[in-house]
Amino acid sequence: MSGATDRAVAVVDLAAVRHNAALLARTAGRARLAAVVKADAYGHGAVPVARAALEGGAGSLAVATAAEAEELRAAGIGGPVVVLGPLTGPEWARAAGAGGEVVCWDAAGLDAARAAGVPGVHLELDTGMGRLGARVEDAAALADAAAARGVRVAGVMTHFATADETEGPNAGFLREQLVRFRAALPALTARAPGALAHAANSAATLREPASHLDMVRCGIALYGCSPFGGDPADHGLRPVMSWRSYLGQVKQVRSRESVGYGRTHRAARGTWIGIVPVGYADGYARSLSNRAEALVGGRRVPVVGTVSMDLIALDLGPEATERAGDEVVLLGAQGGERILAEDLARRRATIA
Repeated sequence: MSGATDRAVAVVDLAAVRHNAALLARTAGRARLAAVVKADAYGHGAVPVARAALEGGAGSLAVATAAEAEELRAAGIGGPVVVLGPLTGPEWARAAGAGGEVVCWDAAGLDAARAAGVPGVHLELDTGMGRLGARVEDAAALADAAAARGVRVAGVMTHFATADETEGPNAGFLREQLVRFRAALPALTARAPGALAHAANSAATLREPASHLDMVRCGIALYGCSPFGGDPADHGLRPVMSWRSYLGQVKQVRSRESVGYGRTHRAARGTWIGIVPVGYADGYARSLSNRAEALVGGRRVPVVGTVSMDLIALDLGPEATERAGDEVVLLGAQGGERILAEDLARRRATIA
């Protein structure tokens, strides 16, 4: 799968999706793997990624919206689909029409789910995330409310706030949340026998086997990124996306000549500059100006100057032999070198 033009091509490796799904399914053991394909499968293409994840061993899919569930069903994808996000108005009926199970945490949601005829609900408890969910002490009352309305409880769930933090003051909070959730489970499962208990995201799945329960929900690891910000190969994951362009022009600059808007880079010596037809309009963030690297000829070269809307500049070095038209890898592998999503994320102080 590629972008709309040859100047900025994103390649999605569905074999890598299948590999990562199989690895995560094995890691989860007896727990079911739910592949999280919300936000267009994290920008990788929801329908092809969902198919590949199911082929790799996922037993369920998870999305954020009713529209995302509809997209999967329109493509002929069957099996359980959980709609994780809050719904309003006609979205309840749309989720039900797509056969989507929905998440509830209060009586109003249960009423809406019953009225829409959804096939099942997942009762969410807030054990410390501070986002969606009922308080732990209200778990039994929530399950009673579902039973009173005749709503089928397909699952009971929570979400970890710090599973990706293995050091520092928050490193133990995952286990605190897990203890709180486990303490609430007997009251829930007594009222909803057969409901799947699930809590683990990608980080918890890889880090804490005790969190696997009946199902794990994996997003970022499915796409071959480390939830801990390190090398995905450390966990056997394969990056799914690569991003490629080409040198639009190769030109010489003299010592102290500047490159790009604002003259934020001046050459320390005479060198060759390669201009690449990609910029922040394509998603190559302006905050990577003078901070990132790309691959040309199997070697790392620095991004220099300010990232423009549709152009970046690379310092190819004074001995460069590259020419216009040569491939540039912004994300992925070339020769023996790699640019990981984690590399770009660290330079932007964000996540992969």
